[in-house]
Amino acid sequence: MKKPPVLARAAERGLAPFRGRRAAHLLPRARLGGPMPWVIAIMVALTVLAAGGGLALDNLANRARGDLAGSATLQIVEADPEVRARQTEAAAAILSQDAAVAELVVVPQETVEELLEPWLGTDNPEDAVPIPALIDLRLRDDADEATLDRLRDLLAERAPAARIDAQAQWLAPVLSALSALGWVALGLIGLLAFTGAAAVWLAARNALGTNRDTIEIVHLLGGSDDQIARIFQRSILADASVGGLLGLVIGAAAVWLTGMQFTALDSGLVSGGGLQTTDWLVLALVPVGAVVLAVYTARFTVLASLRKIL
Repeated sequence: MKKPPVLARAAERGLAPFRGRRAAHLLPRARLGGPMPWVIAIMVALTVLAAGGGLALDNLANRARGDLAGSATLQIVEADPEVRARQTEAAAAILSQDAAVAELVVVPQETVEELLEPWLGTDNPEDAVPIPALIDLRLRDDADEATLDRLRDLLAERAPAARIDAQAQWLAPVLSALSALGWVALGLIGLLAFTGAAAVWLAARNALGTNRDTIEIVHLLGGSDDQIARIFQRSILADASVGGLLGLVIGAAAVWLTGMQFTALDSGLVSGGGLQTTDWLVLALVPVGAVVLAVYTARFTVLASLRKIL
């Protein structure tokens, strides 16, 4: 069966290859457009916020583990101030000569009382409860249980009221909670990626249904599924690029403002969760990933749908 004269002349003029603009003109409504850039912008902004939070938590946990790996606290739990002071001096002298101890600092009793004053509600906490003496230890290696047991044995005779605990032990639940929150952030990123891909899939299916008659004519003129898919790819590429850039700006601004609020707390633990230069570079790659995901989702959706409807 011969093609109609009009279609034959069109093919002779070079419409058959469908490389670029000529094919695009045949599908004037193929652009996904509409709310698509805004949907992608929202997804990218939320992903940047989740990724920024996850990276900050990871930095915080890593720094805390590093700082606490060789840290220990020695308490002299003794009600008699004179005995407590004597045992504190003896413990400091013994530990300062031990090869496992890199550094020790005897915390002034006034500092301990100032820290406890808001909790005890008195100007002189010593009148309310006996305040233990504290010595901060920095070990050359990790504060493992074997090392702590050896130090306890050294202090048993001259400082029987001494109690040594690794700081990492009592902060272990906090570090576990930080790790759990990091996994939650990673799961949220995966959920947002799935949601964004689903939105692109629905938009591509809708655009295909709207332009089905035109697509059939394109096929009659010799256009292939791959050439038609590239038209939709260019459309979603424009939408995703605009939405990704907008989402990056919004998400990065939210991450920066949140970081400023935590910095204002002036807490040693929280200050370790700041984002580094490499972290910001990772966040800058989020819209790139969103564009790649959107383009390939649109391509696979169009190709799969064309095989079914044509």
